[in-house]
Parts: sequence; C-alpha cells; structure tokens
Amino acid sequence: MIKSPSASGLPHEAPKTAADMTRTALVRAALKLFGRQGFDGTSTRQIAAEAKANIGSIAYHFGGKEGLRNAAADYIVDAIQTVAGQAIGNLQAPAAALADAEAARAHLAVALERMVAFIAARPEAGEIVQFVLRELSHPTAALDRIYDGVFEPAHHRLCLIWEQATGEPAESERTKLTVFTLIGQVVYFRIGREAVMRRMGWREIGDDEAGKIAATITDNLSAILARRDLAVRKDRGS
Repeated sequence: MIKSPSASGLPHEAPKTAADMTRTALVRAALKLFGRQGFDGTSTRQIAAEAKANIGSIAYHFGGKEGLRNAAADYIVDAIQTVAGQAIGNLQAPAAALADAEAARAHLAVALERMVAFIAARPEAGEIVQFVLRELSHPTAALDRIYDGVFEPAHHRLCLIWEQATGEPAESERTKLTVFTLIGQVVYFRIGREAVMRRMGWREIGDDEAGKIAATITDNLSAILARRDLAVRKDRGS
C-alpha cells in the first residue's frame, strides 16, 4: 500500500473522495498528536479537531482509537519504505548484488546521505520519529507493524550491503552493531535537533546543514571501513 512519493520523500495520498481525504487527515493528525502527547494523552476529540473531521469518522474509518494508531503505524511503514527504496532499494524485493566492494561502499555512503536528507532536514520526519520513539519506549502492536515492515528489513538490507563492502558476514553480531551505529548517527540529528542547532549556531537544519552532517557521517563511515581494512591486512600478515 505504498503511495507515490511527494517532493519531501514522504508518500502522499491522492484522495478521490471526501472519505479518502478525511481518512488521510485523521491519520496525519493521529501521527502528530500521538507522537507529541502520547496515545493515552490524546483524545479522539483532539484528533478530530486537528483533522477538521467529525469525531464519529474515527470509529467509521478505523473502528476506534486503537485502529487509528495502527493506521498511523502503517503510514510510517509506507513513508519509510519509500525513503528506503530511494536509498537502499525496494525492501520488499530481494537485495541486488553490487558489482564489487567499492560499489557497495559507495552505495552505503549514498544511503547515509539520503537518510540524513530525510531524517534530519525534512519537517515531516519529526512527526514520524516522535511517534516511533514513544512506541520504542512503550511497545504496542503498532511497533510490531513498524519493526516488521521497516526496521528489520531495512537493517537486514544494510547488513547485506556491509557484507559486500567488507566481507564480514551480514548476520554477525559485529556487522549488526556497526549498522545500528551508522543509523544511530543519523537519527541523533533529529532527536537532538534543538541541541545541535544551538551548539552549531544554526537557525534550522535545512538542505545545506544536512549536507554538512552527511559529509561528516560519510567521513565516519570511511574511517570505520579503513580501520576494518587495516585489521584485515594485519591478520593476513600475522
């Protein structure tokens, strides 16, 4: 159920009926308010007001508040699958073999750059990250949908690319932790956004700032890869 991407990289609905428009507005309102206030701290009345919809439309379209939370999770899956598809390939298709290790390393760098461009710079990403952070703190069935739809397949795909780049097994503990580390660098610039802007003297994190962040993170990637290469050479020389 992936929608065509918008200019921001997020999928967007192309509503054909008033019902479609209402459903989309409710999902976006729920995503925003659940992330900001929490599920228990958000009333259906607040969601309806934010969406400019009749409160009864929540039960009509989603069966209730819990169903709306699951719909928000599905929206996140669609959104991140779209962004991931641009960065590392379609998560629902088998991973393609890259030409060689250098091609895999270049692919990793491009993937990180595109992740930064979306997560750090796009305002819409803030709502997604807030929602996900709350789910990670207090897991529900919505987190299961996000993990199965995006987290696990995206992390697995990056691990496979890492294996092609370094020769280290994709499912090794070391590879999985390394990939989490790479992703974590990117995500920090969203969750620590306010601190970063204050310390850097930035008024915003837009495309220019995202480019500087991406350059630093890809430098870190190069340093990790160089350290791995050095370790391999030492092992071969011993």
